[in-house]
Amino acid sequence: MSSAFMLHGAGMVSIVGAGGKTTLMFRLARELSEAGSTVLTTTTTRVMMPSRDQAPVVIVAEEVGEVLRRARASSVQDRHIFAASGPSGQEGKLSGFAPQAVEALWRSGLFRWVLVEADGAARRPLKAPASHEPVIPEGSAWVIAVAGMDAIGRPLNDDSVFRPRLYGDITGLGEGEPITEESIALSLVHPRGVMRGSPAGAIRCLFLNKAEDPRGLQAARRIVGFLSRMKDKRPMRVVIGGAGGDHPVMETHDL
Repeated sequence: MSSAFMLHGAGMVSIVGAGGKTTLMFRLARELSEAGSTVLTTTTTRVMMPSRDQAPVVIVAEEVGEVLRRARASSVQDRHIFAASGPSGQEGKLSGFAPQAVEALWRSGLFRWVLVEADGAARRPLKAPASHEPVIPEGSAWVIAVAGMDAIGRPLNDDSVFRPRLYGDITGLGEGEPITEESIALSLVHPRGVMRGSPAGAIRCLFLNKAEDPRGLQAARRIVGFLSRMKDKRPMRVVIGGAGGDHPVMETHDL
């Protein structure tokens, strides 16, 4: 799966949007660590406490130095470590680090890969970011935006989209109207869309998640078609698949 997103060498990857960011982050971390790389997963927002299957080692510490000290003391077999700064105040969730702290973790040289969940969406399949979102560390060499195909056809409201009013402002879709493939494409490339704030020079990819069934696959292909005709800043590659399935990558499209 990592090759589909053009992950090569080493670097920091920020994952934004909605509809499967956490699942994608831990799937990539498992693949990279099983291939022999040291991997740190973390967040600049909040994330649920990972299970043992998601992250074999969890470090909760406020200071970057303490995270690094405990990571160095970890077993050599523990190639994947998750780190957070402390409880978030929301049940079961942990708070991450400021972007500058994540940068310091990357610059330590202890990890070949740092994967960052850099956005929050309250488990909705889609989102539109507020002015302070997403929270992408400047050193991110890759930015992957995620959108859930299970949103197609659902009404635009709080249940289907995180910040639905902003989504409507960006796409022109009215409250309660069915979410269309074209509106998703617009929300992804718009200057105020989910990839806003991507560092200059970062490789920008899009993951159209939950597309395992024929309906989801066809919807994802239509989104690719809309993106290919848009003049705004497009992602370099679109990956269609299902992060939680046996075959997470179904198709890739370069734009």
